[in-house]
Amino acid sequence: MAESMIEVVEYGGATPPMASGDSAPPNPMPNQYNSPSLSRKPLLSVQPINNPSKSNTPKTSRTPNFITPLGSPIRRAIKLTRLDPQDAWLPITESRNGNSFYAAFHTLCAGIGIQALVLPVAFTILGWSWGIICLTVAFLWQLYTFWVLTNLHESTENGIRYSRFLQLFSATFGERMAKIFALFPVMYLSGGTCVALIVVGGSTSKLFYQIVCGGHGCVAKPLTTVEWYLVFTSAAVVLSQLPNLNSIAGVSLVGSVTAIGYCTMMWIVSVTEGRLDGVSYDRVKPNNDTEWFFGVLNALGIIAFAFRGHNVTLEIQATMPSSEKKPSRVPMWRGVLAAYLIVSLCLFPLAIGGYWAYGNKIPENGGMLAAIYAFHGRDASQSVLGLISLFVIINALSAFQIYGMPMFDDMESKYTSRMKNPCPWWLRVIFRVMFGYGCFFVAVAIPFLGSLAGLIGGVAVPVTFAYPCLMWIKIKKPEKGSLMWSLNWGLGICGSLLSILLIAAGVYVVIDTGIEVSFFKPH
Repeated sequence: MAESMIEVVEYGGATPPMASGDSAPPNPMPNQYNSPSLSRKPLLSVQPINNPSKSNTPKTSRTPNFITPLGSPIRRAIKLTRLDPQDAWLPITESRNGNSFYAAFHTLCAGIGIQALVLPVAFTILGWSWGIICLTVAFLWQLYTFWVLTNLHESTENGIRYSRFLQLFSATFGERMAKIFALFPVMYLSGGTCVALIVVGGSTSKLFYQIVCGGHGCVAKPLTTVEWYLVFTSAAVVLSQLPNLNSIAGVSLVGSVTAIGYCTMMWIVSVTEGRLDGVSYDRVKPNNDTEWFFGVLNALGIIAFAFRGHNVTLEIQATMPSSEKKPSRVPMWRGVLAAYLIVSLCLFPLAIGGYWAYGNKIPENGGMLAAIYAFHGRDASQSVLGLISLFVIINALSAFQIYGMPMFDDMESKYTSRMKNPCPWWLRVIFRVMFGYGCFFVAVAIPFLGSLAGLIGGVAVPVTFAYPCLMWIKIKKPEKGSLMWSLNWGLGICGSLLSILLIAAGVYVVIDTGIEVSFFKPH
């Protein structure tokens, strides 16, 4: 009878203290706790059953059928369960009613971003053949690491669910290793992406205003760049008041549609307008071998940075219910496949069509967006250009919510772990306002941060291409010499080397070209 009352166990926090008078039950798995958010009853508790023959033994289980251990060893090992309510109080795991559609919306909105618009720039260095080959390999590689993370989210052996990337990394390699190798990349991919989205969204808002007003301005004194950043940030902060990850599914759907829209419109406009006069597809010839080597690394970095979202994969999967018979990895993988089928239909035409239309003339800064306004700003329909800008703004607002959610979760977890109570609504509002305007401050105070994107981005590359493979080896322990052992070791080592090379290339670019340091003076 005790077996039917065991809840799904999840890693991530300390077990609440026992009430006075209760005897401490044997705890075969310390530092593990159950996730009450599956049932959305944070204070649900189960009483121990000392003697099944007594009349106080329940005749039927009160636990819903979908709340069962993910692995049978848990049924045999644990006889008493006390639920830690903290996980049901946090934005990521507060709601567990997600599905494959929600997963597809979140993954698609997080996976397509403004960084994909510079893919044709990589082709100017790699050429047609190597450009397509490298883009295909990177796409399949990151899709495989998505599959790895999806399958590592929950353990079929002990029933633990890892709802955050840092939790999985810490459980695999230890807390100290997680702080050294994973903390900064994951935080950068969340907070740093939000800063970049403010820059992109604010700048595009200014451009949209100029298009709508015909380039002359609707008022005598138009807003400055900083003021447009502030407008975008204020809109993002208002939208961020939605409580949890599941509640922004509709926002992610809108963001996905607009991302598909502006990517498709860009390559269609470029192709229908035809190739530019005198366009060339010859590879850019560097002055020496050193420039050629770092140029190739820069191109590989552009392709690698085009794929994102792995730092929020486990968080998205954590919004789904899971049981032994219906594990969350099934709908999650279904949603990821659907999302990345659409991603491929956006990125490959964008890269190939953009390179075909502009060749070596495509601007290095801004990529496709800059090329369309530079070469077709007069002959293309202003309505189309305005719609592209509007889609970019909406997508940036939507993506801000997804990448900001892990930061909201981290801030609230510090309060709940200390106070042992859910975060009140007014404090949640303060946290999110502080984060949003903190990102705004960084975007305004350090406008040259984009010049360091290659250097800092190289540090974050292992989250996508290396860490999932290494964690698979550590957790699953495939047989030495087997296909999975060889594949994951190979990809893990290659991803780590790619990260090191991209960091070196970033340092070279900074030294070679220099950085225009100008605080509080965004362009």
